[in-house]
Amino acid sequence: MWTDEQPRTRWVDPVAFRFRRPDLRLGTRDRRPDRSGLAAGDRIAVRHTVRTSTAEYTLLLNAPEWVGRRGAGEALRDAVAELRAIDLTYGPNRADSLVSRLRRGEIGPESYPPLAELVDRCAAMRGATDGWFDAWAVPGGFDPGGLLGGWAVERAAARLRAAGIHDYAVLTGADLVVRGHAAHGGPWRIAIHHPTDRRRRPLVLEMTTGAIGTSGVTGRRGHVVDPHTGEPADQLVAASVVGPDLAVADGYATALYAAGPAGLAWFRPGTDYQALLAARR
Repeated sequence: MWTDEQPRTRWVDPVAFRFRRPDLRLGTRDRRPDRSGLAAGDRIAVRHTVRTSTAEYTLLLNAPEWVGRRGAGEALRDAVAELRAIDLTYGPNRADSLVSRLRRGEIGPESYPPLAELVDRCAAMRGATDGWFDAWAVPGGFDPGGLLGGWAVERAAARLRAAGIHDYAVLTGADLVVRGHAAHGGPWRIAIHHPTDRRRRPLVLEMTTGAIGTSGVTGRRGHVVDPHTGEPADQLVAASVVGPDLAVADGYATALYAAGPAGLAWFRPGTDYQALLAARR
């Protein structure tokens, strides 16, 4: 099932789009962004990929000339440092992380404000999804993994904006955040491929601000569990959600993957978040 009800996104006819290369692709085996040409006008185009212990991130910056190459490099270093710090500080697979210490009862959420924010976001997503996103219903206790990556990307993106860079894309796996314009001067052109049916034309959209969160395209079965039964979710092969914040879109995508088609009821017309893809098995 494919849906296309995102009022903040301009949908492009794939037939008309076929002669224009997308800037970004989601749902393909090769998730690397397509190579962009020179930046439009006097902009500075920067591309960098970094791997942490749990994920790989690609950052594409289209910086204004006044920032300069040194300024763009410093902004990039700040964003990368934020991604690495979140991996070290919150990674649930690290025995000394704040999340692991919280699970063991050694600290409370209030001990560190960003940790309290992360816990509050997980609680809000549990309420918004009728309990289908539940960071507490996993073996071992609290695990924010369903939205931790999106939260990390949003915090890194905030570092870019603080440095004066308002045209960028940050990708991790099949998730992304974009803002402003691509290097060619227009909106970011994004092609979303069906996860299993390669004969289908991709969904094509142009975005200037927003995020796409996806669950299921890695091919790992059992990576999302039904929080009500503890059994692996198996109704969908993938679920994608678009909206203004990647942490929330990630949480919704995880919950939709777990709930199956019943979760589409959360995405009423006119709301900030909409389902792009809910592919049945």
